[in-house]
Order: sequence, then structure tokens, then C-alpha cells
Amino acid sequence: MSSQDEAASPVTVAVPADGRALEERLTAIPPRPGVYLLKDRHGKVIYIGKAANLRSRVRSYVRGGDERSQIRFLVERMAEFETLVTANDKEALILENNLIKQYRPRYNIRLKDDKSYVSVKVSVQDPWPRVLVTRKIVKDGSRYFGPFASASAVRDTLDTIRKVFPLRTCSDPVFKNRSRPCIEYQIKRCLGPCVLPVDRAVYEEHLRQAMLLLEGRNRDVVSTLRRHMQAAAEAERFEDAARLRDQLRAIEKTQEPQQVVEHWGANQDVFGLYREGGSIEVQVLFVRDGKLVSNQTYAFDDWEFPDAEVLEEVLTQFYQATERDVPDEILLPTPISDAEVRAEYLSERRGRKVAILVPQRGDKLRLIEMARENARQSFAERRDAGRQAARMAAELQQRLRLANAPKRIECVDIANIQGTLSVGSVVSFDEGTPAKAGYRHFRIRSVEGADDFASMAEVLQRRFRDARERGDLPDLLVIDGGPGQLSAATAVLHELGITELDVVGLAKERVEPDATATEIRRRPERVFLPGRKNPVVLKPNSSALFLLQRVRDEAHRFANTYHRKLRTRARLASPLDQVAGIGPRRRRALLRRFGSVKRIGAATPEELASVPGITLTLAAQIKERLAGA
Repeated sequence: MSSQDEAASPVTVAVPADGRALEERLTAIPPRPGVYLLKDRHGKVIYIGKAANLRSRVRSYVRGGDERSQIRFLVERMAEFETLVTANDKEALILENNLIKQYRPRYNIRLKDDKSYVSVKVSVQDPWPRVLVTRKIVKDGSRYFGPFASASAVRDTLDTIRKVFPLRTCSDPVFKNRSRPCIEYQIKRCLGPCVLPVDRAVYEEHLRQAMLLLEGRNRDVVSTLRRHMQAAAEAERFEDAARLRDQLRAIEKTQEPQQVVEHWGANQDVFGLYREGGSIEVQVLFVRDGKLVSNQTYAFDDWEFPDAEVLEEVLTQFYQATERDVPDEILLPTPISDAEVRAEYLSERRGRKVAILVPQRGDKLRLIEMARENARQSFAERRDAGRQAARMAAELQQRLRLANAPKRIECVDIANIQGTLSVGSVVSFDEGTPAKAGYRHFRIRSVEGADDFASMAEVLQRRFRDARERGDLPDLLVIDGGPGQLSAATAVLHELGITELDVVGLAKERVEPDATATEIRRRPERVFLPGRKNPVVLKPNSSALFLLQRVRDEAHRFANTYHRKLRTRARLASPLDQVAGIGPRRRRALLRRFGSVKRIGAATPEELASVPGITLTLAAQIKERLAGA
């Protein structure tokens, strides 16, 4: 491996109370580059950093030489630390990157997008790759472009790509089971590689040009297509020339709304930073081929490190993903201490030179100012949203007489159909917005039939049995239901010893049963509180009721989505799945040969054994299983 393996072994040191012992421990740390890990009293890593001189950095933390409140906050929670020595600063950067990815420390910066961005996926690992929009990036060998802020703009670009470059769009199951070309082939948007002999070199050239468009390198694509069009015209292949002309027009049309920010066509990532105290907004502008193609925003609160250290942490996280495109230049608003090391590391990863610059004048400085202004506007929008969330929380606290204004709210819901496939869901909202990391769904294990109270009790037992130890209690728990569901929930929480958690039940609006009434009367949504007989009725258009309804409806949606997934899985289940040794491949082979499970059951063992992969022993097991089905 790298020379960091040849360096000193990890040194874990408990922070002793005795000053002399502490000094001896600190002196034992080598004054060399490396990474330090700060741990709490449970041995959990809470912060990871790198330093050119480990002894000096750790000593300044432990001995109180660093007076910044963020450092004091970390040191108060630190019970021990660990150091790892590396051969040089670059290896320290790489190791820090890997360790943050491994431990995900609570107090390191975590880049979370302020909205759900779309990316474009190119399945380059497939024999005939396709291009599609996705919101999930996974390590499956595909190449990803983005993320992009505007989903509609991305889909417009993909529509252009599909008009210009005839690449397949169908899913893998459809592609593998086609027997004749589909409508996409008829309208000349696909070459039909599913059933027709297609020149692979031609297909790969289409794919290459499409990826150039996704990178923002429209100029390269236009020049190539124009050259091919002229060659086709000179060879009197006028139909080909006309097709290329139409492709050129489609691409040039997509270029019109793009904002040109550089005249020399640079590829740059431009970072802008805006802060008010510990609240920080970082905006990244993606410039490709001289055009601003998209942007991305990250927000942090209670982060009191200087701007340079914030940028260093952001850069470490930002370029962690191997799928992320690294540009020619990275423009920063302020100098960082390890710019040369980072540039060298990113250059090696990219295979071409990468420059990290802090512009002082000219067009590049204007780009930095543009990024900062975008960050400032995003900060203002987030603050307005935060104020609205604070108002809703304060209104909830006042109207429901809660102990605290609920910042984090969770809601529990149960879903089943006539008592079958019962599931429970827990959703989490933080400051009025969904916090997907707190979402959970549960398959009900201990309850038979439709018993919502018992199902609710099981879900709460599983969700909260060790929540206090993990420091994972919300401010408010909302139960979907009336007094019965609320009583069941509070009983479970008291059994678990959780008495500090505010719990309410939200009962849906319903029609009043009155046969003598001349018009339909509706009972409004009511909020039930523990120990109180009469419910609280919030104003129909109040912010507090809107927030509770939104949380409840999201829990309902999440539970139903999981329930539908289980129902679909149950419908698609086959008796063949119960036979040991029959997997997806053998099941497909049997169904292709016989056409249905019924015909498989009617076949003789010898006929079954004629299918590749099916032995007589396995055939006998299949017959036995299907006979009892």
C-alpha cells in the first residue's frame, strides 16, 4: 500500500487529568504530518482533522491554546484521541478523506444539498449504454453528470440528445425480451440494438458525443457534426447531410438560453461563501466550456471555524465522490493552507492538471462575486424558511401547551388491508421540512389481524427502546388517531421510561352522523393531549395545524408506499421460489420452456430435467412443491 502503512501505527491516548501525564502523552505524538481522531467517552469518533504537525495541532486543542468556541465545544466532549502519521501532507489529505467517509463524525461538515437535485446517468458498463435521469447515485459502474438544479432543463437536454443521437432508452428487462424493433426505432430515435445488427463503433461515437453535451462541451459536438455534414454534402450524401443539419440546429437551439460567462471556454467550479456568525451558505457554480450549466448550495449552522477551514472541509467532502467531474480550475474566495497538495491530489485523480486559484481581479473575480451573491440570496431564503418554521413551532407550543417549541417532530402511522401485511411507518420533520434520514418502516411481527393499537405499540417499542441512550428523541411525537391510539402510545413510552417526550394524537376530519340534519356537518381535525378529555381544535388555516397535517400525511404516504411494495412482492411471488435451488435464472428458463407454472406442474420429471440447469432430483422437488401448491 502507500507509505502511510509504513509510518507509525495508530496511537490512541486517553486524556489524563494529571498535567504531567498529559504532557508526556502529547510529547509522544510525533511532529509529523498525519490525521487525528477525537473520540467521546464511549469511544465514538466525533471529529477528524489533518495537520502538517500532529503534535502542535493536538497540543493546541488539548491544552486549551485554541480559544475558538468550536474547538472548546469539541474538547469538552473529547475523552481520548488517536493519531495516524503519514509520509506527507498529500497522504494526510487522502487518509482524512477516507476516514471521514468511514466514520462519518458528527462534528465534521456534512454536505447535504438544500434540495433534491437530479443527475444524468450513463450506464457505460452495459453492452449498449443508455442515458437517463436519476436522483440517486450508486456505485454501479455508471458515469454520472451533475447534479443539476433544474430538472426541467435536464430533461430538455436529454430530449435533444435523444433527437440527435439514437441511443436506446428502454430498461434492461424490455431490452432483453424484445423480438422486434419498437416505436423509438421507427421514429429514428434508436438504432435498435435489441434485435438488429448495429455497428458498435457508430453507437459508441453517438454515446461519446452525447457525453460531451452533458459535460457542457457543446462547441466540440457542434464542430464535429458540422465537419461530418460538410463531408456528407461533398460526397453528395444529401440525406445524411440534411439529418446532420437538423441535429446541429437542435443543439444550437439548446445553447441559446445558456449564459456565457467566459470567452475562452474554461471548465471551472466556482465557490462562493456567505456567512453571518456561525451560519454559513456555500454556493458552487459549475462552468463548463465557458457556460454556467448549474449550481449547488450547502448550508451549515453553528460552525465557527474561519472561512479557510470551512472551505477546506467542504472541498474534502465535495470531491470525495469518484463520480464527480473535476474541472480544469477550482476558484475559491479565500486562500487555503493546502491548495498545492489538493491540486496535486486532484490532478493525479483526473489525469490532467487541476489548478486551485484565488482570483484577485478580472472575470474570475466576477465569477467569485456571482457565487457569493447567490450564496447570500440562498442564505436569506433559508433564513425566511427558518423563521416560518420557528413561528409554526412557537404556535404549536402555545396552543398545545408543550414543554418546548418542537424543532424535530416525528409521526407514526399503521397500514394494512383487512389485517394482512401490516406495516408501520415513522417519519421525521426538522424545522418544518422532511428529514429523510429519520424515516423508518417496520413490518409488524407480533400482531395477527387488524389491531392498530397493538401494531402501534410494537412500532413504538422498536423505535424508542434505546432512543434515549442514542440521544435520538424527537421534541414531539404525533400519533395518527384519537384517544385510543394516544393511550396505547403513552403506555408504551411510560413502560420504556420515556416521560419527557411530548405526545399528541391527531384525529382526522369526519362527517357527523345525524340522519335528521338537512346538510352535511363535519367534525374538524382535533388534537388530543394525554390526560385531557376534550381535544384542542386548531384554527382551520393556522400554521400549526398545517404543519401537523403535513407530518401526518407524509407518515400515511410513507406507510402506504411500503405496504404497496409488499403487496406487489406478494403478488409476484411464485411457488417455484419455495424450491431450494431454483433462482431467477432457472425460474426464467422453466417459464420460457413451458409458458406457465401450471404447465410446469403438469410436466414429467424427465421433461423438466431437459431444461438446462435442472437435474432429475431438482425436477422431483419441483413436482412435489407444485403438487402441494
